[in-house]
Amino acid sequence: MAAAIVDQVKEFIDSQRDSSVGLLQELVEAESPSAHPECHDSVRRVLSGALMDVGYVVREPGVPGGARHIFARPAQRPRGRGNQLLVGHFDTVWPIGTIDRRPFTVNGNTIRGPGVFDMKGGLVQIVLALRTIRELHLEPPLTPVVLVNADEEIGSRTSSSYIRLLARRSERAFVLEPAMGAEGDIKTERKGIGRFTITVHGKAAHAGLDPEGGASAILELSHVIQTLFSLNDPDKGITVNVGTVDGGIQPNVIAPHSTAVVDVRVPTVESGESIEKAIHGIEPTTPGVRLHIEGRIGRPSMEATPRNAALWQQAKALGGDLGLDLRSARAGGGSDGNTTSQYTATIDGLGPVGDGAHAEHEYLHIDKTLDRAALLTLLLLSQPVEAAGTGNE
Repeated sequence: MAAAIVDQVKEFIDSQRDSSVGLLQELVEAESPSAHPECHDSVRRVLSGALMDVGYVVREPGVPGGARHIFARPAQRPRGRGNQLLVGHFDTVWPIGTIDRRPFTVNGNTIRGPGVFDMKGGLVQIVLALRTIRELHLEPPLTPVVLVNADEEIGSRTSSSYIRLLARRSERAFVLEPAMGAEGDIKTERKGIGRFTITVHGKAAHAGLDPEGGASAILELSHVIQTLFSLNDPDKGITVNVGTVDGGIQPNVIAPHSTAVVDVRVPTVESGESIEKAIHGIEPTTPGVRLHIEGRIGRPSMEATPRNAALWQQAKALGGDLGLDLRSARAGGGSDGNTTSQYTATIDGLGPVGDGAHAEHEYLHIDKTLDRAALLTLLLLSQPVEAAGTGNE
């Protein structure tokens, strides 16, 4: 990137420190727990207003009476120009009232508060990057469009269809989830995530008077659990964890039912398909019982595909222009980047630098987060990976 543009971008973003902190405070104080979409009006109003201030038209797709998301595009855009997608979420894991116990605070270079790191700081970066482009009269080669959902923390149940649609129509996607670790590593790979529920239906009988008349669902579940644990392969990064079990009626009754809920993490789409097939293929070994298996790999793996790797190299080079020594990392958790990566070049973890996602000590560093806003701006201004001759397989 031309040095003059880099300097302009950095200088403008540095000048927006106070206004950016102010916007972040408004977003954080507009509490938005995932499970209570009826509480999201305030945060949508704040974010929509900020996007409209930078010349964007805002729509709120979603479920009637349920979660409503934010989709934003420029009010004016050149015909025939491709899209680049900015992805974030405004929902948090924190219940209403958390802000009273953990208020938004600024102490030097550190901001604390529920949701500052995961990921309302990233939403400020989106707005700031778009404002920078607008105010400096810069022209990105692709039109930035924005999707901020209301249900990412609970699996993007109502928003994944919108994300898939927009990713298919975009030449690249930038996900503003928090950066990883103290140095703010960029997430270039994410494990795929699956959730499965296995229910065993047995037959009740008196454990003392007629034990052979029953069929123990708990006994069968113990066999199923052993089968599930045999699917673990730490060397390949595959984890299959039986996180909860439940079953039975009374100690003196042969258990007529039992249930296990299973979390699966896989490094590749291929391994995810294999594990999903294996779980659904489990057969009962205890006479008189039957199994009911539900679930799937809901978030496929974000892999270091050629197009993702090329976008990462572009980001690393632009980071160098800003004086940043960027590093990449694989995350064990999932995000909407898992979804966009199936359809377009994706880079994740471009959001705030700090720590404490889903934790009481949640915080971000202002200076490093502003640096990431500058990086995002340069990425939006950069030529598509295909135009650079790196391919897009």
